[in-house]
Amino acid sequence: MKEKYNLYLNNDHHFDKLTMLGIFCLIIVITGIFGFIYEVIFYYFNSGMKMVYWRGGNFLPWINIYAIGSIMLYFLTYKHRKKPIKVFLLSFVACGILEYLAGLGMYVLADGFRCWDYNTEIWNFGNIHGFVCLRSVTFFGLSALLLIYFIVPLCFLLAKSMPRKLFLFMSIGICSIFIIDELYNLVFARLLDWPRASDIYKKIGFKYMEF
Repeated sequence: MKEKYNLYLNNDHHFDKLTMLGIFCLIIVITGIFGFIYEVIFYYFNSGMKMVYWRGGNFLPWINIYAIGSIMLYFLTYKHRKKPIKVFLLSFVACGILEYLAGLGMYVLADGFRCWDYNTEIWNFGNIHGFVCLRSVTFFGLSALLLIYFIVPLCFLLAKSMPRKLFLFMSIGICSIFIIDELYNLVFARLLDWPRASDIYKKIGFKYMEF
């Protein structure tokens, strides 16, 4: 295993385009779920350990900005994987920019809507307009180390060790379920006036953050 890990660090890996798509699909699923778990835990502590909130707007436990950010970080840091400090610093800065622009974009385009507001949260040192803070970008920088040194090599290993058709069926199939869930709640439910995940979960007693 140590030898395989050293090969990951020291050698470039080449996959055909479809297999690489499958790898990205796995990264999208894993990191979106990771983000959901992180936010549920953090907002539990933010509430004074009194309330567990369902985070994100989907039926499945997955948050899209973590998945988007992970793909961005892969392209930004994978070639620097021999230098973990550089991976951390690049991710620290890039995630700060992504988070700020995403938060500001929603605020401007959706008439003051916020999916997060660091003005009202604990550990918000370095807070800039409620869209980004030192705690958030530090966590994202550390998460990038987990991405590059654990999640990506795990996905590479699965792609190499599993039969190609099975790997593609599994990775693309699972990712498609999450993407359909996202599209339903983000687009179709709004256009067709269908109940969204948040509407249904609130009715059965799930707690959502109110913005």
